[in-house]
Amino acid sequence: MALTDAGIRKALSPEKPQKLTDGGGLYLLHNPSGSKWWRLKYRFGGKEKLLSLGTYPETGLADARAKRDATRKQVQAGIDPSAHRKATKAAGEERAANSFEVIAEEWLAKQHNMSPATLKKARWTLDTLVNPWIGARPISEIHAPEMLKLLQRIEERGAHETAHRTKQRCGQIFRYAIATGRTKHDPTADLRGALTPVKVTHRAAITDPTKVGELLRAIDGYTGSFVVRSALKLAPLLFVRPGELRRAEWPEFDLDGAQWRIPASKMKMREEHIVPLTEQAVAILRELQPLTGRSRYVFPGERSRQRPMSDAAINAALRRMGFDKDTMTGHGFRAMASTRLNEMGWAPDVIERQLAHAERNKVRAAYNRASYLDERRKMMATWADYLDNLRTGGQLIAFKSKVS
Repeated sequence: MALTDAGIRKALSPEKPQKLTDGGGLYLLHNPSGSKWWRLKYRFGGKEKLLSLGTYPETGLADARAKRDATRKQVQAGIDPSAHRKATKAAGEERAANSFEVIAEEWLAKQHNMSPATLKKARWTLDTLVNPWIGARPISEIHAPEMLKLLQRIEERGAHETAHRTKQRCGQIFRYAIATGRTKHDPTADLRGALTPVKVTHRAAITDPTKVGELLRAIDGYTGSFVVRSALKLAPLLFVRPGELRRAEWPEFDLDGAQWRIPASKMKMREEHIVPLTEQAVAILRELQPLTGRSRYVFPGERSRQRPMSDAAINAALRRMGFDKDTMTGHGFRAMASTRLNEMGWAPDVIERQLAHAERNKVRAAYNRASYLDERRKMMATWADYLDNLRTGGQLIAFKSKVS
């Protein structure tokens, strides 16, 4: 007798497992606990096999019969339903394991040279702008039109630079997937020219000698915090990145040896950087030392000496002195030094090394680190004297002799 829904619902729990048959190999296994499991017996390759079709009432009688009929058609077509189910499950697991999000996370875990701030930005980009749309997709199935739609979604809110950076980050992940055998193509490579070009805006910087002198005199007259004033006076002398300056720690300095060693962990390029200290720079630091020398940071924050000075402190001081964001920024001291030093005739390699810019050729980079320190010391001393000259109103450019 075929089963009915009413009969199944009224069936009392048996003392031992009981089979309620329906026909065509389908039966409902009724357990003493009250659970009911659909089972299907079939023969394949001369052997009797058993397949689970779900539980009742989650899988109703009509659904169970439909699954039975579909399974019998597979058998007639020469397909083993049990083996087919296992293969489908394995394929699904493989798709999940090779999803963009999983591979992106694997790639992130290998970025040991990435600074914490950059890593945080990369994770935010992926979690917020990318994964909600393509994170669950198998990476090998993501193609250029899908990536373009994702990036255009970012462009629509005016974030053109973010769209370009997201494209670059995704390209790194696709290339990692190619290298590890999870896909064969990087779809971002097909999007060249498809995004709105980004208008490059250089950071504001004062480079005219006369105006540089005016800036230096304004810094001397700054009436705000002594810590911030000291940082402002050092910024043009050292021209390191603003983050490197404000996070400077006293143990990194050798004032007697006139040298500052910035650890690789603090550098953008993740390499230790040596900054020669001129007499002028050492004098500023020695004057500051009695005030902050017992603190960890050379420029501690106003609210807590356990934290460095705010990243907005330098720019806020510049605004207070009358230099708006389109005229001068904390980062602008680097552009100021680079521009003037190049015009003064110093070798570009020496300037670039002092700016701690990356050298793509590793052999050349190692040579540069070893060979340019003496030249950089000379350059920094000449630069400090040049700034003193501009501060007092002088306009002469201290051209150096040609480097052999």
